Amino acid sequence: MTNSNHNHVMIKSSVLLLLLSFLVAAASSGNFNQDFQITWGDGRATVLDGGRLLTLSLDKSSGSGFRSVNQYLFAKIDMQLKLVPGNSAGTVTTYYLSSEGPTHDEIDFEFLGNLSGDPYILHTNIYAQGKGNREQQFYLWFDPTKDFHTYSILWNPQTIIFSVDGTPIREFKNMESRGIPFPKSQAMRLYGSLWDAEDWATRGGLVKTDWTKAPFTASFRNFNAQACVSSASSSSSSCNSGGSSDQSWLKQSLDSTGQARIKWVQKNYMIYNYCTDTKRFPQGLPPECSL
Repeated sequence: MTNSNHNHVMIKSSVLLLLLSFLVAAASSGNFNQDFQITWGDGRATVLDGGRLLTLSLDKSSGSGFRSVNQYLFAKIDMQLKLVPGNSAGTVTTYYLSSEGPTHDEIDFEFLGNLSGDPYILHTNIYAQGKGNREQQFYLWFDPTKDFHTYSILWNPQTIIFSVDGTPIREFKNMESRGIPFPKSQAMRLYGSLWDAEDWATRGGLVKTDWTKAPFTASFRNFNAQACVSSASSSSSSCNSGGSSDQSWLKQSLDSTGQARIKWVQKNYMIYNYCTDTKRFPQGLPPECSL
């Protein structure tokens, strides 16, 4: 091999290695010690059971939170949560993907606390390029404080699907061809938190947090990610590098059974849909609502 050819191959190899270092497809079954950083709470977040369980607590002084070490550019993520039991009014437990900056993207699960005996409200939202206002809210068909349940986010170039115990509850399709922004170019970290939002969380802020019930505790376990892991913010919208054996999630969408399940959930358990809130959007509903 001539020197020039050898140099050319070396340069190509270096470029390839550099690209792979930025975007590596990976499937990881989580360990909270390795995969997450506790970011706030001054000791109120605790990793237990050899990294398999993470608990967050909230008292009058502070809540607590964590974030993933990795950033993801498209992912299928599962997490099991057990929410604050009893009178959890005013508290919010969150589990969401978010990028940083004023034009950030975000995919939200938020669980709004309640008075004992009332159902939790599952609040979902999607931000694209810094703009949200896409809330849908649901009651759950079980008590989310009695045991762990699986909450999943599928985010690929075609769609975002929220699921609960494998049942899809919401889909937001990529409608960029119609001029509607879709999160696809900003890498996002996974976050979790437990905090006090008594000014709005329970009945619009009418029911305040009862601090005699503190500390409040929520638990997270069985994190699992099939994802394209970005080691630096990447502008690439392609997620096919890295050679993970199963990347079917990257092209996954709802089949007819999934569509039927979403209709069942939305008919029986949806309590708020921004796409029907004409008072909030007097100039007309957001364009995706008509699609």
